[in-house]
Amino acid sequence: MSTPQPGDALGASYRLVKHIGSGAAGDVWLAESTRDEATYAAKILKSEHANDADLVERFVRERSVLIGLRHPSIVAVRDLVVEGATLAIVMDYIAGGTLRDLLTAQKTLPAAEALNLTAQIFDGLTEAHRLQVIHRDIKPDNVLLSAPWQPGQTETVRVTDFGIASVVSARQRQTSGMLGTPQYMAPEIISHGHSTSAADVYSTGVLLYELLSGRTPFDGPGTDFTIAYRHVTALPPELDIPRELWRAVNDLLAKDPRDRPSAAEAAATMRRLAPKYLDLAALAPAPVTEDFVEAERPRTMLRSDLLHETNLTGDVESSVAQHAPELGPAPQHTVLRPMPMARIPEPDEPVEDDTPADEQLSWFTKKNILLGISGLVLLVALVVGGIWLFTGNADDAQTASDTALQASQQDQPLPTGLSVSRQASYDPEAEQITVDITYSAQRAPLSGQFLEVLPATDAEAEACPAVSWEGVSAKHHQSSNTGLRAECGWQLDGVEIPANDQLTVTATLPGSVADQEELNAWLEGAVEATNAALQNADASSTAYPVQRLRDIHVETPSRTVSQTPLPITLVPVWPSGPDELNPLYQSPASGSPSQMLQNIAGDESGVRFSDNCSGAVAISSDGLTVTALSVTSQCSIHASVGNFTSLQSSPLSITTRD
Repeated sequence: MSTPQPGDALGASYRLVKHIGSGAAGDVWLAESTRDEATYAAKILKSEHANDADLVERFVRERSVLIGLRHPSIVAVRDLVVEGATLAIVMDYIAGGTLRDLLTAQKTLPAAEALNLTAQIFDGLTEAHRLQVIHRDIKPDNVLLSAPWQPGQTETVRVTDFGIASVVSARQRQTSGMLGTPQYMAPEIISHGHSTSAADVYSTGVLLYELLSGRTPFDGPGTDFTIAYRHVTALPPELDIPRELWRAVNDLLAKDPRDRPSAAEAAATMRRLAPKYLDLAALAPAPVTEDFVEAERPRTMLRSDLLHETNLTGDVESSVAQHAPELGPAPQHTVLRPMPMARIPEPDEPVEDDTPADEQLSWFTKKNILLGISGLVLLVALVVGGIWLFTGNADDAQTASDTALQASQQDQPLPTGLSVSRQASYDPEAEQITVDITYSAQRAPLSGQFLEVLPATDAEAEACPAVSWEGVSAKHHQSSNTGLRAECGWQLDGVEIPANDQLTVTATLPGSVADQEELNAWLEGAVEATNAALQNADASSTAYPVQRLRDIHVETPSRTVSQTPLPITLVPVWPSGPDELNPLYQSPASGSPSQMLQNIAGDESGVRFSDNCSGAVAISSDGLTVTALSVTSQCSIHASVGNFTSLQSSPLSITTRD
């Protein structure tokens, strides 16, 4: 398709209606389905992308991932069209404009409104990151609104262009040297070219800064590369906002990606802060910054490994490599070559020394004898000292550290919307470890029993440590009650996490560690043991649904008759597979909602049915009962259950009564 025109076909299923916009990657058209006349937005990529064989292959490969990305805060991709020289992404049409349009009109937003909008962006990113999808180009142009903006609106944000960013990223980087928009790029992308989920968090932090101030933090004189370089070297100019709010913005803009919150944590923070600043007026647009304050950089220090308690028997090469920067291949290599040992020719006859005997022994004076003895003593001291450094000090490394230590860990968000972060602190005086465990929920409240495994710090210990808990009721995990094996496991009872909020519980146990590496290893082992117990595919159990539920199947009969309620069963899917014997929910409903449903969605209010049946069914006002009305050969039921927002049944047909 060289020059698209209204009325042109787009693949076999769509027809172009009118041109509605252009971007760096291509043109956006209003498109219409040839099957049901539904309206979509179709982004037709530029012709150079269609001529790139690698990009086309990646385009096709990404199709299932992009189409499977479903969340209320994400623009749903419905289809990817690959036909001749045409590449197009077909997605839901969102008519409320972009955040860029809103910024152009409003200049700046009140803090509460900016925080609410940003929280919704983080909601969408949380789901994408759970599926290992990174956006790579978050900016106001890529955030749509489902309706024209009004103060106090919620659930209106739709993040778009996940597909564009992931598909055309390699080509963009080859042509420009940069991936993304310089004003919103994370420092690690500029420095190393590495893009992780933390980069999306950073870009959203830049967007929040812009909503509050009217400009991005590092905007100013210079080229795109100058602006990009400031992300690495400069501090963001501080805004005239309350200290707590500035700390939240600054955390999102941390130079080190490890210091940034996850998307789920950031969403919870935004929602926690928004009510505090309902009366805070919008700032006046910030002036252009001419002089930036340079960020503190690590000082160059010369260190000796002999000054640290180092286990010299470990894999030194691997431990060094993981912290070494990527410098690329060396232009030259130092080559060590064996040199032939020079032979000293033997004289044909013995050579006599003509030096007089008294001169031969002239060095053997009292002064030189004392110097020699002193040197020998010094040599012995050095040898003994060296032996102590390499043996005695290594032995000391096996003892407990006398320094307070900390380690942290962050799990990927689970399908139920649960995110878990853990921070372990070691107290050398008390010889105990304190673990703060923070549970975060997304759009649905979460509750019930949770599992945590806390092993002893000594791997050879025969008994599990005694653990005291704060902020939660806990008891030893019983395999006989749950069907799950979890040595040193604890069952946390009565956990309640409100929607878009978090809960922190604390565990304290006796133990000692030698150094930071050992504390990190212990915390990692505790997390691995917890996840191994929860994800055991051989265990048939309904325990710990918030942590173990993987999916929900929407099951209906393949055929039903008109003028009757449609039986619908929501079947939980565990690591071991679907469990039809213990359904999550059945419609029409009778009796109280199941405990599992209460744990992952609150109650029936967390369940909603919708349809793709072209009017052949009716759905009750509470969204819980579906009634077949008229004949159709193609009908499917959609369901939203707590954080599971894109559930769909297999096709079914509706016939008349026999």
